Amino acid sequence: MTDSTIPTARLGTDGPEVGVQGLGCMGMNFGYGPSDANESRATLERALELGVTLYDTADAYGAGENERFLSPFFKAHRDEVVIATKFALAIPPDDPTRRIIRNDAPYIREAVEASLKRLDVDVIDLYYMHRRDVNVPIEETVGVMADLVREGKVKHLGLSEVTGDELRAAQSVHPIAAVQSEWSLFSRDIEPQVVPTARELGVTLVPYSPLGRGFLTGSFTNADQDLTPDDFRRQQPRFTGENATTNAALLEPIRAVAASHDASLGQIALAWVHHRTTAHNLPVIPIPGTRRPTRVEENAGATRIVLSEEDLSLLEPIAAKVAGTRYADMKFASAGRE
Repeated sequence: MTDSTIPTARLGTDGPEVGVQGLGCMGMNFGYGPSDANESRATLERALELGVTLYDTADAYGAGENERFLSPFFKAHRDEVVIATKFALAIPPDDPTRRIIRNDAPYIREAVEASLKRLDVDVIDLYYMHRRDVNVPIEETVGVMADLVREGKVKHLGLSEVTGDELRAAQSVHPIAAVQSEWSLFSRDIEPQVVPTARELGVTLVPYSPLGRGFLTGSFTNADQDLTPDDFRRQQPRFTGENATTNAALLEPIRAVAASHDASLGQIALAWVHHRTTAHNLPVIPIPGTRRPTRVEENAGATRIVLSEEDLSLLEPIAAKVAGTRYADMKFASAGRE
């Protein structure tokens, strides 16, 4: 493993240059079972050494605890990192285990102040609408977000899980730097509409879960059997029951390609996502999540893997064969609204 840093790419047309691979930070203390705080902190530092400069969190991750956990690292490296966080998944007062989608102005203003306080920063570099409340016009939501830019609380705006039409409507109000959606060998819903719209408008794609929440690495094969009871992947249809058995078999072509490159399954899955930049002619900055320094090194290595046409042809059919939806409740995804 060399310490050569990863390449860079720009967020939107006038956003910052960041490492072409970011870091999803949710799992460092939320969502994926027990974690080691010291190891998570070491992962943050190792990522920065490798040129990873975009760090992704959200107010919904652990009801703000993820933002609080990241704050000391961000303060220590404020001039070196780009902080991305999100609003929209609110906790109803009568049930702290649920999340409801809110895009209304009072909530957005409350959410940004709370995130600024937890992160202990003066400005958020990239502020995302985490999910779309279809009952609030997106122009209205982005209008409030644009006010936050004018007020100096936010530098750049992002959207997560929106349709192509929603992205276009949002862009008419204020420039959008990034769209974050699930994009991987298992999830290609955004390719027909969102990707070409983003390319046309100069918006960067930020794929989350580019490793299929770890399933594409082969680290688990059935969530019910392999993961702890508090791991939220046990609630996702693709990773349990017969769906998990069907989907585990789809890793075979990834194994074949990995063997030919002397690489891991995860590296091939990430290399495929990085190749979307070439395939679709737009900036693509995936944010694989990990809480292990060795894994972030492995992920960074994927930026140096060049897949051949033969490799790509072996990987192409996978997504169409995946069993199960991305979420049990698909209101958290844009696919059904296209």
